[in-house]
Amino acid sequence: MELEAALYLIPVNISDAPLENVIPAGNLAIVREIHHLIVENLRTARRFLKRWDRSFDIDSIEFHELNGHTDLKEVSSWLDPLRRGVPVGVMSEAGCPAVADPGALAVEIAQREGLKVIPLVGPSSILLSLMASGFNGQGFCFNGYLPIDESARLQKIRELERVSEKQDMTQIFIETPYRNNRMVRFLAENLRGDTMLCVACDLTDTGKESVRSMRASEWRDSKENYDKRPAIFLIYKGASAINSRGGKRR
Repeated sequence: MELEAALYLIPVNISDAPLENVIPAGNLAIVREIHHLIVENLRTARRFLKRWDRSFDIDSIEFHELNGHTDLKEVSSWLDPLRRGVPVGVMSEAGCPAVADPGALAVEIAQREGLKVIPLVGPSSILLSLMASGFNGQGFCFNGYLPIDESARLQKIRELERVSEKQDMTQIFIETPYRNNRMVRFLAENLRGDTMLCVACDLTDTGKESVRSMRASEWRDSKENYDKRPAIFLIYKGASAINSRGGKRR
């Protein structure tokens, strides 16, 4: 197939589930035609491509790593093939690129120059957790990581709770996996008792996947072990998830 010249945003798996369950087959046909990839981690990118297709010609690809160690002045030059009419891809370490991901810088440069950007379909823990939470899917905000300092974290949690109640908005955030249990306890102890808390864990991983939405007061008795498991947290202090204003949430 002859691929349109564009910056292709290539999602990857977020669990050990079979790739055919979470990544459309058409994505592979597209990636086969891309020989310039901007990735967050070279090792995991190569492993993903080989897992996708053992016959994948890794040596035909020019890789560039975009992460916390990258000299950001170099990133623009990585789009030179696209400027010449050759497709380039951006691949995250997990999930969708450019969402809580350094690949957003490459997309920003492409958009600024009027270069075409094409996002491919794939798993997003943010949307999957929101879908399964029962919380408001019309108004929501992803906040990334919360502050590490406990007093700053408490202040941030109280702020998110107020915004959720005032604007009827679901608030979403993540934590480093080995601190998940501490986060659950912190939220259970510091949110108002009737504030809803959802913990979505091991999304797309059949047999391990867990999504639970309960009042904060109910989470105080939770015995579930979330440490060292990919998880995402949602809080909601608005109206019922059944839209009292009428109409279907999408």
